[in-house]
Amino acid sequence: MDAAREPRPGTDSPVGARGPDGVFAPDVTGRPVWRLLVRGIGVYLPGWSEPPGTFTVAVPNGRSAFGAPPQDGFGGVPWDVPETALPPGFGPPAFVAGEAGFGLHLPDRRKGLEPDREIYVRGQENPSFGIVIAGPASAVGSRVVDAESLVRFARKLTFEELFEPGDASSVPYAVRAARAVQNVVLLDRGAGVGLCAEAGGESGAARCPVFVRLGGPADRTVRAYALAPQAVSSHS
Repeated sequence: MDAAREPRPGTDSPVGARGPDGVFAPDVTGRPVWRLLVRGIGVYLPGWSEPPGTFTVAVPNGRSAFGAPPQDGFGGVPWDVPETALPPGFGPPAFVAGEAGFGLHLPDRRKGLEPDREIYVRGQENPSFGIVIAGPASAVGSRVVDAESLVRFARKLTFEELFEPGDASSVPYAVRAARAVQNVVLLDRGAGVGLCAEAGGESGAARCPVFVRLGGPADRTVRAYALAPQAVSSHS
């Protein structure tokens, strides 16, 4: 498959982008990963509404993490965050782990699944790659799907997609493309959830700045959740 080339937009921040609570959210909706999310919805969820903005998920009491996966396995430790502190629709299997952002804690993991995927390329001289993955989150192969595991899985899929068996000349391009994956969108319609991950930047670390809750075929709604600014920088 040839990767689709996405033209570099003239501006990164749409004017007037607001979340459902009326707060401007260009720091989220202006990111390439957000545009990738919108593209993915159009390709794999035709008829589902595009999220108009984001609900913010703030860390209560200045904590740097909450709802993190328990140490003793799935379901071992209940959340200690009151429901009133969470926006409507946010909750398990999603969690927030400090600066790493959102993640999913799944009841099981499965290897060998082949989800659908679409690869996009931004830029000319030093292109960056993005990929939309549509399928069960368990295909990542881990019960905890966080930014690092999702980006690692996305790079694996990118290499496999661009590598041509029997054509040794395709190997360098596939390797470079896999390493250049900077934006990943996972859409699990069966579970009604999704994650948006970013990799690279100044720190080089991967993080998931957006969690997605997908409605059923009847309402076809998409809700997006972003970390409140104070949640990202808090270390208390």
